[in-house]
Amino acid sequence: MSKAFTSKYRLRVIVASIFFAFCVLFARLFFLHVIDSERLKEYADNSRKTVQKLSSKRGDIRDIHGNILASTQSTYTIGVDPNFIDYQEEKKWVHLSFILQIPYGELMEKFERKFRANGRMIRWVPLAKDVDLNLYKAVEALDIRGVYGNQKYTRIYPAKSLAAHVIGFLNHESVAVSGVERFCDYYLKGQDGWVETEKDGLRRELAHMRSREIAPVDGHTVFLTIDQRIQSAVEEEIASIVDTYDPDGVSVIVSRPEDGSLLAMANYPTFDLNEFNNLALYPLSHQRNRAITDLLEPGSTFKIVPASGALNEGIVDPSDVFQTGQERVKYKNRTVRLPSDHRLYDALTMKEIVVKSSNRGAAQLGMILGEERLHGYAAKFGFGSQTEFGLMGEVSGTLHPIDRWDGLTISHMPMGHAINATPLQIHFAMSVIANRGLLMKPRIIDHFVDESGSVLFEFPAQVKRRVISESVAETMSEMLGEVASISGTARRAALKGYDVAGKTGTTRKIIEGQYSKKFHVASFSGFLPQSAPEVVITVIVDAPKLKGKVGYGGIVAAPAFKNIAEKCARILEIRPSEYSSGWVARRRN
Repeated sequence: MSKAFTSKYRLRVIVASIFFAFCVLFARLFFLHVIDSERLKEYADNSRKTVQKLSSKRGDIRDIHGNILASTQSTYTIGVDPNFIDYQEEKKWVHLSFILQIPYGELMEKFERKFRANGRMIRWVPLAKDVDLNLYKAVEALDIRGVYGNQKYTRIYPAKSLAAHVIGFLNHESVAVSGVERFCDYYLKGQDGWVETEKDGLRRELAHMRSREIAPVDGHTVFLTIDQRIQSAVEEEIASIVDTYDPDGVSVIVSRPEDGSLLAMANYPTFDLNEFNNLALYPLSHQRNRAITDLLEPGSTFKIVPASGALNEGIVDPSDVFQTGQERVKYKNRTVRLPSDHRLYDALTMKEIVVKSSNRGAAQLGMILGEERLHGYAAKFGFGSQTEFGLMGEVSGTLHPIDRWDGLTISHMPMGHAINATPLQIHFAMSVIANRGLLMKPRIIDHFVDESGSVLFEFPAQVKRRVISESVAETMSEMLGEVASISGTARRAALKGYDVAGKTGTTRKIIEGQYSKKFHVASFSGFLPQSAPEVVITVIVDAPKLKGKVGYGGIVAAPAFKNIAEKCARILEIRPSEYSSGWVARRRN
């Protein structure tokens, strides 16, 4: 063979080039299959496989009769995969623009932008959010390639502001923020599911390649003890109070004494649960549940504590007489100045001290009890500790330990000063008298049910402790019945046909650490019927505005109590008191 035209140098270059090319190819293959294999495998799996979350439906919140207070509706987010559209369907895009109310030029801009600034493909561009089912079906009927929707659930509150502070709400990230929504979030939210599947090159699902499919578990439905009818009546009365007195705030609580079930809890200011983020209309302060977060001096409603304690200890009798006309008394070898009274009485029986709401008489009852027992009974009635209501934001109130009392505490605490409490604490202290001496734990959740309507578990009534004996509670109830009678100091709370028991309270509002001479907190807490209580009602009005007058509890809160009590009696079908003139007249008719 002739080698005349073969250059050894050229041959070596060719062989070396081929060898180098194979080395580069081998190195590249080694890099792809060994060094970078995990990343590439993950990229391929992610391109082919998809994991779709299947959202669970949040459970409803209902009142005791099944009326919906919070529910969940299905909505859709419609979007497009710009790299999957078919320009042969361009005629359909006009209809899509019309249905979604999107300018056609804007729609085209979203369809034609296929890559991000970093060069990566765009696989999803949202076109419309919170679309209802009918609109989604209209879009689906167009059958436009690349356009599809993702289902999501939206929380709605049909009654808007009704029981807003009790129900609470979800924020836009579906996080429970307050109220029952947060308290029962674990049971309401359910469990999300998911589907893991593969898609072909045209982004079509390969159903036979589904490897995992976990169905979502919807949340449970919670039934509250709240009665929507009573809640509505309470909020209507609050609106009337606001129109008449323009107060800084109002709290009203209604409950059943025998089991502590809350039938209504409402506050002013309030807010629309569907517009919780409209801070211009509903500032954050409106979202505060004043019934469990705000503190006030209970005033004369606290007088049930020293009176009940003294009777329970057996150290006084309702007929015992006290000198209430004197300004100073001796206590533990020192002279103590007694508080002033709105009306001076030279002498009052223990019963009259309660009925006529004597500050000086209450102070002497407190002194008879002494620091230890007065503090002990205040704590037993629930002051100074949370009610264990369950909703976020509850505070304990202020009941100072005895070593922090000053020289006036022993004479001023019995009249409801030198102590701070929430409206809920005041309410359940009165409930002790209505419930034969037992302090109940407030009850807001009645039971949970599953999708089939089967009861999963219930929340039974819980007795926290016995505070006073049943006989003492009955005696106190009779005294409070005279307070809220036609001839009593709280005659505006009297309800024709029913025996009402209760106590007014009026305290100066504390502003910047000092008692205000202008603004007061008016309250009334009571129950009916006095002989067999079925409902306890507390009304607290913060700084009512009266032209040149003091907003006394008997003027402002007692009439509101009467109006609410009248509606509760009708709604709950409470029978009129057996021996009242109204009941006799009704029987004759």
